[in-house]
Amino acid sequence: MPTPNPARGEVVVPLAGTPRRLCLTLGALARIEAALRLDDWSQLPQRFGRLSATELTAVLAALLEGGGENPDVLSQRPVSVPEAVAAVAA
Repeated sequence: MPTPNPARGEVVVPLAGTPRRLCLTLGALARIEAALRLDDWSQLPQRFGRLSATELTAVLAALLEGGGENPDVLSQRPVSVPEAVAAVAA
């Protein structure tokens, strides 16, 4: 099981049957802004309440990459919507 580094803001969540490390890095934030077509990060809380499946996948992929994980797991293994939402909320 990956060990999270709380100083970096990392969390470990179950995703696609395996514990995965997620982290909101500056790069992840930039990818999320681009995927959601935001002008800046302050618009993020509003948008999180109405994400499409494509946008949820993009957010989760950015957080996985920020945590040093391979985001390809999202297309290779089944991930339920509740599981994805819980991971992003963590």
